[in-house]
Amino acid sequence: MTASPARLRVAPSPTGDPHVGTAYMSLFNLAYARATGGAFVLRIEDTDRARYVASSEQQIYDTLHWLGLNWDEGPDIGGPYAPYRQSERLDTYRPYVDQLIEAGHAYYCWCSTERLAQMRAEQQAAKSPVTGYDRLCDGKTREERAQLPGFSETPVVRMRIPDDVEVSFTDLIRGEVNAPVPDDQVILKADGFPTYHLAVVVDDHLMGITHVVRGEEWISSTPKHLLLYRWLGWEAPAFAHMPLLRNTDKSKISKRKNPAARLTWFLEQGYLPEALRNFLQLLAYPPVVEGADVASFEEFVAAFDWAKVNTTGPIFDLAKLNALNGHYLRALSPEDLAERVIEFAVREGQWARPTEADVALLRRAVPLVQERLVLLSEAVPKLAYLFTTDADLVIDSDALAKTGPDAAAVIAAATSALDGLGEWNHEAIQAALREALVDGLGLKPKFAFGPVRLAVTGSNVSPPLFESMELLGRESSLARMAKLAALL
Repeated sequence: MTASPARLRVAPSPTGDPHVGTAYMSLFNLAYARATGGAFVLRIEDTDRARYVASSEQQIYDTLHWLGLNWDEGPDIGGPYAPYRQSERLDTYRPYVDQLIEAGHAYYCWCSTERLAQMRAEQQAAKSPVTGYDRLCDGKTREERAQLPGFSETPVVRMRIPDDVEVSFTDLIRGEVNAPVPDDQVILKADGFPTYHLAVVVDDHLMGITHVVRGEEWISSTPKHLLLYRWLGWEAPAFAHMPLLRNTDKSKISKRKNPAARLTWFLEQGYLPEALRNFLQLLAYPPVVEGADVASFEEFVAAFDWAKVNTTGPIFDLAKLNALNGHYLRALSPEDLAERVIEFAVREGQWARPTEADVALLRRAVPLVQERLVLLSEAVPKLAYLFTTDADLVIDSDALAKTGPDAAAVIAAATSALDGLGEWNHEAIQAALREALVDGLGLKPKFAFGPVRLAVTGSNVSPPLFESMELLGRESSLARMAKLAALL
């Protein structure tokens, strides 16, 4: 841990629906920034124009804000090192490219994509121990290179990796790390945009980033980045490479194979942001309090230490996330839960144009299902019988077929008991039905109340029966029992 305030950043690329790994990295970057009283920066790395998706940047803002992973500087709020969008910083990079070329650390390469593909194929066919660019262009002028096959009019710029390149470095999480020997990496593309490798070094230096926290897939790139820092005469930041998130089969989690890799998927399913944030804290990191998975972000920050990070790829276990989400749902006040259910149902199109009466009824009904919810998305379907007209209520055919021989008598006795009931509330309803069915017909409660539940909700599994009947009202409850009596 450092005594001085640290500056950290997350730098996602707007190439589609944000990856859950962006939230994972943001969480750990933000935690260390807060633990040291430092700053957390959001930078948009949009130099890959072929994969750029215009709507993706706003999705990054929306999902990270939803999770409460808020930044101190960024493209949307500005800051002392603006602009924070790489496509707006193109003039920044070119002088450093020229400096590297003049110092002999970089060179122009005119090789066409076809020639590079052929070179790689030949290396693979020969099972060559040395792979990567073969330096055909190194040391040549444009005119000299133009005389050779596979020439492209518009060059790229490559690093010239020295033969004695240092490939080991100290990692905050892993200690001494040995990376593979890099090849002559492209640092400026033919379209004039820098590659990640140059832009990230220049931006991190100019923005005063003290700690680079990123996924372990970037370990192999770190020697290249350290070379650039050295060549440009800059002090390198500290590096921490987090373990990659894994599916249950230990494969790398990806948006192509796993819908849960999409950060917006969690909003669509009805997870609470505090539950997902708590879950991300437990990936590659022990619980703040041993044996207790639930912890706030503030508690996570207070106990934060890079030495606690486990380098084994954490399994993205949705069963654990569901358990956490259920815990957080039960911990909400009924009023807060109702507001979140309404917001979710309207946003996701689950509840089209609810009336004021519908909203008022849902607020009263949500406590009936609070203990049983795992996701916000489950609330409206579980309470759908309250918002269905008596005529439109569908009675489950399987449940109807399984009603016992006493069902007709139960419905008749229940109707008689409730028809003249004075005050219509769940206590009075329960007392009247118990007297008529359990005491009067001598039935066990399971068999006594089952047909009434089926009549009122259309199912033999539902939220609490008597509270449901109170919310439905006397008229609807009796109408539904009459409907079932006719079917029986």
